[in-house]
Amino acid sequence: MDAAILSKLLTPEGWTLLGSLPPYDERQAMKTVTSLRDRGVAPDLAAAVVTQSRLRARARAKFGDFADGMLFTADGLEQATRLLVAALHARRYLSAGVTALADLTCGIGADSLAFAGTGLRVVATDLDEATAAIASWNLRHFPEAEVRHGDGLALDLRAERIDGLYADPARRTGGGAGGRSRRIVDPRAYAPPLDAVWALRETVPAVGIKVGPGIAHEGLPDDAETQWVSVDGDVVEAGLWFGPLAPEGPGRSALVLRTFTDEDGKEHTLSRTVRGDDDAPEVGAVGQYLYEPDGAVIRAGLVGQAAAELGGRLVDPTIAYVTTDSPADLPSARPAEPAGAQAPIATGYRVLDTMPFGLKRLKAYLRERGVGRVTIKKRGTAVVPEQLRKQLVLTGTEEATIVLTRVAGNQQVLVVEPLGAA
Repeated sequence: MDAAILSKLLTPEGWTLLGSLPPYDERQAMKTVTSLRDRGVAPDLAAAVVTQSRLRARARAKFGDFADGMLFTADGLEQATRLLVAALHARRYLSAGVTALADLTCGIGADSLAFAGTGLRVVATDLDEATAAIASWNLRHFPEAEVRHGDGLALDLRAERIDGLYADPARRTGGGAGGRSRRIVDPRAYAPPLDAVWALRETVPAVGIKVGPGIAHEGLPDDAETQWVSVDGDVVEAGLWFGPLAPEGPGRSALVLRTFTDEDGKEHTLSRTVRGDDDAPEVGAVGQYLYEPDGAVIRAGLVGQAAAELGGRLVDPTIAYVTTDSPADLPSARPAEPAGAQAPIATGYRVLDTMPFGLKRLKAYLRERGVGRVTIKKRGTAVVPEQLRKQLVLTGTEEATIVLTRVAGNQQVLVVEPLGAA
């Protein structure tokens, strides 16, 4: 965001104008901009407030009602930690006895919000001047947080009496004007590179680094707990936790979070952490039930651990599907009494039928059963679900769920229904 536009947004006129806009509607965006300009609002300010309105609407998924008092950039929002997960980050530092934390790459200030909100003294830095200004605005209610425009790696940690470090390195290239940013996969190309942040643990042992969930297992530091996190089935991040921030010791783990609202309108979060050595699980024939482990469990390489807990076996040594002969004892994602309940580590299905994959055979099977709508799940196959759906040409009134995967090395179709379905 241009610094001049940001300064206009932060004037009483700009802030009042932003607050006066109706809920964002993509279909009305251009009409809203035109209406503002007709009222004498400068074109750049009109475009800026509508852009912020759009970003706030998107941000509610991560920040809830807090989004209505925040400012964003598109890339900053894309990388920002969900408030639910940021609160768990803050809990790690508090449990480790940290009192003063440096957020070395604060972005729009999402994690620093959680850190300061729990009483930690925070020094937040960002190399981009406009982004640092946005973080300052988003943290304006927290005197515990100080935002600086500069290089966090240049902080004198001892002089600042910092006893905890956090970094969320940039993992996207700039898209330019009107362009689209591109995700960076290689940790050496992060800004700053992971090696530069890892080195700081020699000065401050309590170091946490957020990384992309696609990070490879090869090259992960031996002295860190690497934890993959999912929220409602979406793998949102991986984190590297060093020293006192990893009380269970180094290794790989998965944190599964499920959220729901009960009948009284109260929000709940269920969690479950999976750890352990991923011993080679048993592989065998498809049973009466099929389970898909949560994405965080899969990314952490703990499918074997999940299979052991589910009392099952893999359908193929290279595929993350677990099968059992009887239903596994999984907790409900919406328990009647949420207190003390845990999040389920897998999604379960009842297996209705299996067959070798073949378009003609599958079309005939679904047509005979009057299927007109099909949910297609896949793992270990090159089939594109959207293309297959068109090729099936279904016209019936029934619904079906099919799983395309490998079983003992062969392409198979599993016809299933979600457990709990009528």
